[in-house]
Amino acid sequence: MMLAYQGKVDFAEINLRCKAMLPSLLSQWLPDGKSFGQEWVALNPTRADHRLGSFKINMISGFWADFATGDKGGDIISLYAYLNELSQLDAARALRQQVGG
Repeated sequence: MMLAYQGKVDFAEINLRCKAMLPSLLSQWLPDGKSFGQEWVALNPTRADHRLGSFKINMISGFWADFATGDKGGDIISLYAYLNELSQLDAARALRQQVGG
């Protein structure tokens, strides 16, 4: 089976576009979250999380971490990949469809 050519993926450009609209994206992906200063604090949907506080995303840098599990990443693509159980490449392609790039 031959896969369709997806074209070059510009990770830096996709991350830049996502950063520009990160509060909006986070409210879609993690609707139970709240903004506290520069951080979005939400329940982690990948585990049985019942209390806000350990899963945080920096809305300026895109760095994110779940301090209860040690899971973390350095950009919005890695967050999207983590939340949706995707590879970095598949996450970048999906985000490119959402935000352009």
